[in-house]
Amino acid sequence: MFPLTRSRQDYLKALYALSLGGEPVATSRLARRLGVSAPSVTNMLSRLASERLVDYAPRAGASLTTRGKREALDIVRRHRILETFLVRVLGFDWSEVHEDAEVLEHHVSDRVLLAIDRLIGHPEEDPHGHPIPDRRGRISRRRLAPLAAVAPGKEVRVREIRDSDAGRLARWKELGLVPGARVKVRDVRAWDGVMELEVAGRPVVVGRSALEGILVEPMRRTSRGA
Repeated sequence: MFPLTRSRQDYLKALYALSLGGEPVATSRLARRLGVSAPSVTNMLSRLASERLVDYAPRAGASLTTRGKREALDIVRRHRILETFLVRVLGFDWSEVHEDAEVLEHHVSDRVLLAIDRLIGHPEEDPHGHPIPDRRGRISRRRLAPLAAVAPGKEVRVREIRDSDAGRLARWKELGLVPGARVKVRDVRAWDGVMELEVAGRPVVVGRSALEGILVEPMRRTSRGA
């Protein structure tokens, strides 16, 4: 197959991110995600459809073909390995590596990427908790829920955090809302959209909208004496 342009790679990766449930993605959602006009999206989707990378119908939306998903997962793998390298080896702050990885993922050769992966010990997750696809495109699936939707009294563990907003990442890090953090929802004040949390034993009061992008899983209970 011919090498994909950066623009094509960005479209495939965006489609993958927006359709984790397998549902078709509307042109308007893809345009917002990529920051481009709806006509530009329509033109590119038509090209990708002709190349058998997406299934596309103007009113129904677009979804990745098997071939398109394979290409998308390759870009996702590149991005997450490079983010991990920038943090572990070069010492970058985890809240600042997304944009750098966005640039590097299109230019690092397969040979160099394999060497980087080997150097950092073949990690299974990136610094933001996202699973890294393996070389065959296989990726672990998790049943996660938004922290903002957790009911009072529940105790959860942060597993993944959205990595595209450096400002939010820095704030979450300051609050201790990082992958692996233990969080208890003390109260939800629906009338003003505020949640009272306990993060690693420390009280935190924050607006629910500020938690969008944090995904959690229930704490696993261990048997007594284990």
